[in-house]
Amino acid sequence: MDGNNLIKYIFFDLDGTLTDPFEGITRCVEYALNHYGITVGDRRTLAPFIGPPLADSFIKYYGFTREKAFEAIDVYRERFRDIGLFENEMYDGVPEMLDGLKNAGAKIVLATSKPRVFAERILKHFGLTEYFDLIDGSELDGTRVNKDEVIAHALEALKCKKNEGVMIGDRLHDIDGAKKNGLDSIGVLWGYGSEDELIGAGADSIAESIDDLTRMLLSRIGAK
Repeated sequence: MDGNNLIKYIFFDLDGTLTDPFEGITRCVEYALNHYGITVGDRRTLAPFIGPPLADSFIKYYGFTREKAFEAIDVYRERFRDIGLFENEMYDGVPEMLDGLKNAGAKIVLATSKPRVFAERILKHFGLTEYFDLIDGSELDGTRVNKDEVIAHALEALKCKKNEGVMIGDRLHDIDGAKKNGLDSIGVLWGYGSEDELIGAGADSIAESIDDLTRMLLSRIGAK
């Protein structure tokens, strides 16, 4: 990533980047699997479900057909929409980071594969809505479920030039989505992806902590 390239727009992933959704997501995946008679011995084995589109994970890890995977998502949402949504913790330092970036003139965007309606409720729950110029995500009908589609939709809505933005996330899908849209990317290490995963996906930079990320972004903000 070219440290001399000033940016205006900062695109954030949600799960594993701004909040830790482990309890909510794994409990809801377990709920859906139980519906099909599948017992989960240790919910930590479900951590790979955090980040990628749910349908892809049901197919990859449990051999579901695509039709069955989307049916499982409906079951998952029975619990998620009112319970799992709030079994979530914000990472320490997130409000301070967003406040500092906003005060420096950045336009802050949420780009998540999670349904937008759920993402909006999560940000409101944590009192973060005010920091975001745009909250974008998938739709409940499966529209824009892939990260590159979400980013592309947000770029168009904002009329953002590719050299004006950077994508922040903890999984390879965030980095790959950024690359497909011509955006710089920063992988973060406090979420659910490893450094090897992020570097392998082509992350332009790696942030080890929220303080580290904040410093990196403040040095790049060109909007005032």
